[in-house]
Amino acid sequence: MATIEDVARASGVSKGTVSSVFSKKRPISKEVTERVLAAAQDLNYKPNYWARSLANKSTRIVGLNIQGEKFKFSQFHLSLLNGVLSVCYEQGYRLLVNTLSHTYQNQLEHRVTGPADGEILLNPEIRDERITGLLSGDIPLVLIGRPSAEFENHISYVDNDNVSMTEQITLYLLELGHRNFLFLNAPADRTVAVDRASGFLAAVMQAGLSQSSYNILYKPDPDNSSFDFGYKTTLRELRANPAITAIISDTDTMALGVYKAAGVLGISIPGQLSVFAFSDDSIFSPEFTPPLTGVRLHAEQLGREAATLLIERLSGNLKTVKRTIVPTDMVIRSSCSAPITNLGGNQS
Repeated sequence: MATIEDVARASGVSKGTVSSVFSKKRPISKEVTERVLAAAQDLNYKPNYWARSLANKSTRIVGLNIQGEKFKFSQFHLSLLNGVLSVCYEQGYRLLVNTLSHTYQNQLEHRVTGPADGEILLNPEIRDERITGLLSGDIPLVLIGRPSAEFENHISYVDNDNVSMTEQITLYLLELGHRNFLFLNAPADRTVAVDRASGFLAAVMQAGLSQSSYNILYKPDPDNSSFDFGYKTTLRELRANPAITAIISDTDTMALGVYKAAGVLGISIPGQLSVFAFSDDSIFSPEFTPPLTGVRLHAEQLGREAATLLIERLSGNLKTVKRTIVPTDMVIRSSCSAPITNLGGNQS
């Protein structure tokens, strides 16, 4: 079996250069890299991954920590994953995706130290035990989403500007003439839910709306179905308050539940009810009639930026806390319009 010494001799370089070609710990010229890889292929050399990891005290594995609905990848997650993977590939890192549910995340026996050199965490919470545990273990960490105030000056993160984005969305609906809102928000313990509620309230207060003209409801359990929450909550709220003419939903899955409830009640979209979701390019797009108005969060860019920040930290090139804000774009389709009336439907 060929050794690293054999590859070094055949390619005319040192063992350290051969090691760097495979580990990518330092830049090696294209000409030398190609010579080393050709020699390794001719000799059928395969580097011992775990031996190298033990020697370097580094696995060159990045962890992606996702918690969600038992878990199914949405289009958002797939795009984000593509962004993380592209940077990992460029920098010679492997990716380990951890999809333990919210329940297991909070059980001590499941919060063991993993093989990853650093972690990317999604959906940070106000009191997030994942963050506390990783920081106490001195594990490099980057968030996708805003950390709570106690961690904001200690953790680098990538996020959209959820406050101004939601304010912009609400102002758009207000300009259409809507004055009675239902906001189906993310779970209340997530910082994204706090930020979006803040943006929504800023807009309705600016418009001088009374508290009786809007209702913010939070998805009660991250592991429960967004579709069921959207469907059952919309049925209940529209029956209790037929004056509602606009619903803002956290996800496209939740919006699909809103559409189903409107159909059951005989309420037309967008004539009697406008629907907006914090998502775009949904895998459910063919099921939305009319097409769903949403917001492009640029998930792939979020993933790329987060992976870049983490690998910069792992390589020692990022010494300070850094915040990166990825812009968003509203995508106006046919699910929102000026309200005509929400009367005449079957509210039974």
